[in-house]
Amino acid sequence: MDSIEFPAVKPSKAEGGANKRPVRRRVLFSTAMLTIICFTTVLNPRAATPAAPHRVEVTAKKYVFEPAEVTLKKGEPVDLVLKTGDVAHGLRFRELKVDLKVNKGATGEVHFTPDKVGYFIGHCSVFCGSGHGRMMLTLHVVD
Repeated sequence: MDSIEFPAVKPSKAEGGANKRPVRRRVLFSTAMLTIICFTTVLNPRAATPAAPHRVEVTAKKYVFEPAEVTLKKGEPVDLVLKTGDVAHGLRFRELKVDLKVNKGATGEVHFTPDKVGYFIGHCSVFCGSGHGRMMLTLHVVD
């Protein structure tokens, strides 16, 4: 590492030609503190990147969602992935303004951030047969 040269400073009459070491120490201390601040705030990857969304994968099949209940945190972004293999399905949470439809054999994804605490019941939003009305997924949103 290259050394930094500082221009010579003439001591003032008040200093009476006093030792220059305290000035150099302050400069070195300031430089060290600035370096530490840069590494802990600007260059820290955790501080620079927002938290990745919580990914929730749900499988829909006649006449269930797996898993049947998912716990999320209020204010934490969520990527909800819906997979289906048998027939077309959908998933709607009216209170959270989430609505996703997926064709047979496809995967769909919706991004949202829960802004309320509580239990929210999602229903299949695409008619899929006689057990369609019983298809439910519960989202439990906590603080």
